[in-house]
Amino acid sequence: MRVAEMADLTFPTPPARQGPARESARMQRTAPAISIVLPVHNGEAFLAAALDSILAQSFPDFELIAVDDCSSDSSPAVLADYAARDPRVRVVTLERNAKLPGALNAGFARARADWLSWTSDDNILHPFMLETLLAERERHPEADILYAGYRLINAAGQATGAVAALPCNQLIERNVVGCCFLYRRAVHERLGGYDQALFGVEDYDFWLRAARAGFRLQPVDAQLYDYRRHEHSLTDRRWYEIRDRVAHILEREIELCDDSRMRARGWLSLFTGDPYRPTPRFLLKALRERPSIMLARWRDVLVWAWRALAWRVK
Repeated sequence: MRVAEMADLTFPTPPARQGPARESARMQRTAPAISIVLPVHNGEAFLAAALDSILAQSFPDFELIAVDDCSSDSSPAVLADYAARDPRVRVVTLERNAKLPGALNAGFARARADWLSWTSDDNILHPFMLETLLAERERHPEADILYAGYRLINAAGQATGAVAALPCNQLIERNVVGCCFLYRRAVHERLGGYDQALFGVEDYDFWLRAARAGFRLQPVDAQLYDYRRHEHSLTDRRWYEIRDRVAHILEREIELCDDSRMRARGWLSLFTGDPYRPTPRFLLKALRERPSIMLARWRDVLVWAWRALAWRVK
């Protein structure tokens, strides 16, 4: 169409512009309260149970962004079926396998809520998980990251143990946030998402960077999630690789920490965390920081020695 022809057309008068503030408020009203990302890669064995647990939440105002990371099993069909039955479910299909951190970033790039969470295709949310975490948000309005305890289950869904939500000042020793959490969108935006070079420890790295950036973590004294351990789970298949990457990111954080007591605890945790491959330099660094750390944590050292000996005499 030529410009002269366009001038002859009549268009309806556009509505008055609302301005940035009112337009932003309108968009917020249509956005859900929570965005949950579910990365999926060949998860057909437990996927339906995971989806059912999400959609059965007592707090219903959420969106579920399922990211199919190049699955070759029936996972895409399962996701399509759930999306057809529940408008809260959106499916994103990746053309190339991005692995877990890449799939998470792809999902959160499409998230609309101010509070975020993610879960795995083999784990289970307890029915009141979102409701409980949101209630704690009201009790702790200063918190940026809320996290709760969880149960350990096996492939058959039977409980095998439990993990409590430990104090946030232990983050430099272990991943206290774990797998049950809710955090502000601002955390994700400030950190630039998950580090795609740290497959297997992307979550621990995320929480460590968040704490260093000044975001506030708040534990919740409740078990709200089931974490499934089975022979095909990422944790069990790649234990040694994950442990090496944990050591890498913890060394970084310990060196950046300005509290000598916390540095000593971090070095000792790195030493006692792997009884299969002793790393004396971590122990020496702990002693150099705080010689008294051995007395304060003698039980941890004793357990490490017992496990190391038991493994070697097998």
